[in-house]
This record gives sequence, structure tokens and C-alpha cells, in this order.
Amino acid sequence: MTGELPSESRIAVSAPRPLRIGDAAPVFSARSTQGQVELSDYRGRWLVLFSHPADFTPVCTSEFIALARLAPQFEALGVALLGLSVDSLFSHLGWLRAIRGAFGVDVPFPVVEDTSLVISRAYGMLDETAQDSSTVRASYFIDPEGIVRAISWYPMSVGRSAREMLRLAAALKRVEPGDAVTPEGWEPGDPVLRPLSDETALADEDPAWFCRTLDQG
Repeated sequence: MTGELPSESRIAVSAPRPLRIGDAAPVFSARSTQGQVELSDYRGRWLVLFSHPADFTPVCTSEFIALARLAPQFEALGVALLGLSVDSLFSHLGWLRAIRGAFGVDVPFPVVEDTSLVISRAYGMLDETAQDSSTVRASYFIDPEGIVRAISWYPMSVGRSAREMLRLAAALKRVEPGDAVTPEGWEPGDPVLRPLSDETALADEDPAWFCRTLDQG
């Protein structure tokens, strides 16, 4: 016995833990289509950081057009958008110009270049064993304190819903005070639900005690 762990165990022990809800978002500084950006630039407001597999691709283009059109609603909600891929800044700028020329849509939010893959790996968009540099369609909803509050992943072949991203951001902001939780499909202005407590479960005789709107009893 040498006291040395088997190779499989060594790999398991040394592998970084995946980024999870409740973790601090990894800090970064990088070039973007709107100049140098740092995660700290967004401290004090909500941020949706989202990756796309590659510029000049059909699914990514459709997502960017949809997000650009909804950008004023994100802004009104107090939520910033920040795109990212492993393509170069030159590629990003050319792609955004092509979108403007072909579809008449200006993309108002920055798009970060991550040619070194540092950000992609830190966020788990790309792992150490990936066969190529294409990231998944990952979205990270980061609160004003820099904490990850929601994560969504889509495969490269399936586009995200920009409207669902907006809805999720609104829901996260609504539940932030801790006074309510949101039901399935909740939209701003809809009723919210009362958080369940042990006291409610023990003392309430209402048969629907486990699922009531905030304005009920």
C-alpha cells in the first residue's frame, strides 16, 4: 500500500465543482463590442450573462434578434444583458453589423470575446474534455450582489425563448424580498403565492393551506 489514491479517485477529487445556484459568479475582465467590461461593472443591478455557440449561425442569430427587440423591457426591469462566445471581437463586430444589415436590428448590449476560454470554463459553459470550443447555450441570472440566482442550459440545436428569459428575470426580482413565491407561468401583475412555513402547516385548517395566493387569509 502506497497510500496513493487510484487514478479515478484523484481525478474526482481534483475536478472543480460545477457552478451552482447560490454561488458567487466568477469574476472576469474581457474585451467586448462596447469596450472593456468587468463583472464588477454590473454590481448593484441584475445581470443576465448568456453564452452562444458561435457567431454567424442561424439559431444564435434568431436569439440575438429576439433579445435585441426585448432589450428595452429588460432595461425597464433594471436587468442588464451581456452576451458571450469564444469567437473573437472582430467576429462579433462583423456579425452584429451583418444582423443590422440583413434584419434591420441593432444589438444594444455588449458581446464579450472569450478566445482564451477562461470565462467559459469558469462558468462551466465548456469543460476540460470538450471536443471543440463551442459553448452550450447557457444563461446565468446574477443578482446585484454578484450571486448566481438561476441557470439554464440548452443544446446547440435548440434556441432559447427570449421572453422566458425576461419572465424569469422578473420572477427572480419579485421573490427577492422573501415575501412571496411565484407559481407556474407567473407573469408580472399575476397573483403570487404565500411561502410555506412550519407554522402554517401546523396551525392552518384550510384544506388548501399548502398552496394559497398571498392575499388569501
